[in-house]
Amino acid sequence: MREQLQELLEQRVLQCVSMPRNLLHECPAIEKKKQSCSRRSAEIVKAKAKGRIEKKMEGKETVKVMYDVHFQYLIKLKGHFYMEEEVEKRQAEFYKGVLVKDEKLKESEPVVEVDASMPVFAEESSQNRAGYQYDRLKAVQYAERWWNDFNPAYKKFEVDCTNYISQCLHTGGAPMRGYPNRSNGWWMQNNNWSFSWTVANAMRWYLPASKLGLRAREVSSAEELKLGDVICYDFQGDGRFDHTTIVTGHDANGMPLVNAHTYNSRMRYWAYEDSTAYTPNIKYRFFTINDDQ
Repeated sequence: MREQLQELLEQRVLQCVSMPRNLLHECPAIEKKKQSCSRRSAEIVKAKAKGRIEKKMEGKETVKVMYDVHFQYLIKLKGHFYMEEEVEKRQAEFYKGVLVKDEKLKESEPVVEVDASMPVFAEESSQNRAGYQYDRLKAVQYAERWWNDFNPAYKKFEVDCTNYISQCLHTGGAPMRGYPNRSNGWWMQNNNWSFSWTVANAMRWYLPASKLGLRAREVSSAEELKLGDVICYDFQGDGRFDHTTIVTGHDANGMPLVNAHTYNSRMRYWAYEDSTAYTPNIKYRFFTINDDQ
């Protein structure tokens, strides 16, 4: 099984750079990434892939294998190069020892713990007022350090995208406040946390509503975002936001590149057009983090 999966990954790497490939195992996700690059005149010039089996489920004649693949893409745009990385979660199926199916698992972000469809606001009080200056460099450094790992100082979630972004913002100096009311403020403390800390839809509403501490101003376009700023994603366009990322770089066109968790990725093009969760109805919200002084 390992040999067949290794051969499959080798075919995927060849497909990334438009070299001859086995059409039987052509990967739609890679074609979507190549098309996304092409639309902005970028090109994948080199790729690497390394797989790791996470789980086996054995039946009478079939075996299903859950595995992760760490992809690295060297991307060229206007003579400039940068490295994008992502970890795909995939499932392969073998029948009598022969690979018959392989697919990337969907990148959807289910809302957990609570129906967070309503805005989460912060209670304002003078005792909470503590000015801070957002350190964008520290936030980005943290995002880079932990993009494909989990800081043991924080609780780990299966759906971890917003928890990861909250950690980045807190490292940048944003103060926690609101404990112990989970529906107010933004905090993680004593093995408990606010909805705005961990739920994408709650963070989307909290950022522009907060008047002190962590707060943000919504801007109209992605190119207005700076390092350490935040993008919220509503993949279905139904008003419920599913995903959160942090800006960690810009490409040669000045467009944001982002880091994220759950489907761990770094320096990924902000629009997520190559994501399995992407739909034509996708909506974005762009937030630039404000200092509170």
